[in-house]
Amino acid sequence: MSEAVKTRKRSGAFGVLQRVGRAFMLPIALLPIAGLLLGVGTSFTNVTTLEEYNLMGILGPGTALNSVFSLLASVGTVIFDNLPIIFAMGVALGMAENEKGTATLSAAIAFLVMHKTINSLLILNGMLESGELHEGAVANVVGIESLQMGVFGGIIVGLGVAWLNNRFYKIRLPNVISFFGGTRFVPIISTVAYIIVGVLMFFVWPFIQEGIYAIGNLVLKSGYAGTLIYGFTERILIPFGLHHVFYLPFWQTGVGGSALIDGTMIYGAQNIFFAELASPATEVFSVSATRFMSGKFPLMIFGLPGAALAMYTCAKDTKKKVAGGLLLSAALTAMLTGITEPLEFTFLFVAPVLYVIHSILAGAAYMLMHIFNVGVGMTFSGGIIDLTLFGVLQGNAKTNWIMIPIVGVFYFAVYFFLFRFMIRRFNYMTPGREEDGGETKLYTRADYNAKKGGKNSKKSNSTETSKLILDGLGGKDNIQNLDCCATRLRVTVKDGSLVDEGKLKASGAAGVIKKADGVQVVYGPQVAVIKSELEDYINSL
Repeated sequence: MSEAVKTRKRSGAFGVLQRVGRAFMLPIALLPIAGLLLGVGTSFTNVTTLEEYNLMGILGPGTALNSVFSLLASVGTVIFDNLPIIFAMGVALGMAENEKGTATLSAAIAFLVMHKTINSLLILNGMLESGELHEGAVANVVGIESLQMGVFGGIIVGLGVAWLNNRFYKIRLPNVISFFGGTRFVPIISTVAYIIVGVLMFFVWPFIQEGIYAIGNLVLKSGYAGTLIYGFTERILIPFGLHHVFYLPFWQTGVGGSALIDGTMIYGAQNIFFAELASPATEVFSVSATRFMSGKFPLMIFGLPGAALAMYTCAKDTKKKVAGGLLLSAALTAMLTGITEPLEFTFLFVAPVLYVIHSILAGAAYMLMHIFNVGVGMTFSGGIIDLTLFGVLQGNAKTNWIMIPIVGVFYFAVYFFLFRFMIRRFNYMTPGREEDGGETKLYTRADYNAKKGGKNSKKSNSTETSKLILDGLGGKDNIQNLDCCATRLRVTVKDGSLVDEGKLKASGAAGVIKKADGVQVVYGPQVAVIKSELEDYINSL
């Protein structure tokens, strides 16, 4: 096989993984609100916490506020309990190229069909009553007794249905049954396909499950070294957009361990933490689960702000004010919400070696939290909000959260002095150190991707063209719908007055047709490629 073909295959697989990672983000983005509801609800209904803060009279059992917070906890719990079907629908929505609504509905149907098929086979073979399956192998999935597949089951459905949707949503059937063609065929073929998948999973999944448990046991036995490697790998994959693919199995499946909580076997580090959070019997949170989460807190709340301060002190006096405003905003965002892209992609863009150092320090942070038995979980961010809800309000006896600021102060100093030394020693062009006339800015994933693309003139040109088209259409937020026909981009915009015909023609368009909020940009037969490149560029922002 030629090197060119191998490269295309590698890059194709990488592109698919990137898309899968982006598709995972849709259901993952739901976790913060679910965690917030569960965290607030359980914190203010926990009798121990209420007694510690003398709040029993206001929030104790039987009060109106206790009922409100109990309701919030229940709503948060139901989201975590149904993550598999949420992932099925979310992944199908994210991976579908067209007719996303059809794909999402079909995924929900296929998910139910697959698990009902497994349930029927379990019943027919008498396996539910016989105890033939080991403990935890069976779970209640949206009211169906089925094999415990967790979010893996949802992902299997989401990816498969997205493929079926992309393959068949335009299918033409013979006239006699033509009514069932097109988008109507997608839920039909998904139903048939996932009966077959259900049968297959009935026979295959128990072996896959054993493999998952074996990996989980290996990870748990790896000790502190394994935790360090986990933290390093999670950070180093961020520039490639593959970190969601990496950490999700640890958070949501048996790879991240298992625990018996209130008589129910729970799998996955995050699931274990939130099951313990909802359980009144929990005295100490499981560090074997939180080791995959708690390492983020020293990084987000202390480490990256230290790096931001280092960049500020290294800025030129004439640019300190502008750089300081940008860096302060980015540091506060990281501290409060755990959103780190402006800072991480800035030093990734100007000095990749700083990002490698950052990733090593990230691994060490995870390991230190494991060593100090910190039992603070998180939803998505690892910022002050999560620390308050899942650490401080739960009490130090349960979480040992006090070690986070203690280690964090050390991390702030390490990041500050190390980054300041590196920036000055190697003259890295961090914000405020640019040449006179250069723009002081923080960089994003799009900037990083564009920089990588610059090594290849074809990629660079396509990026520049896509940027020009996007600017001509009034920016990402102005686009409601993007499609194409044989020769034209067909775009629905929010505000037609923002469309710049000059920029669109400068991008190579032969003509621009505007009518209210509808815009047609004529490019000729290559328009499909232009549309794909434009969508990739928009997705990278």
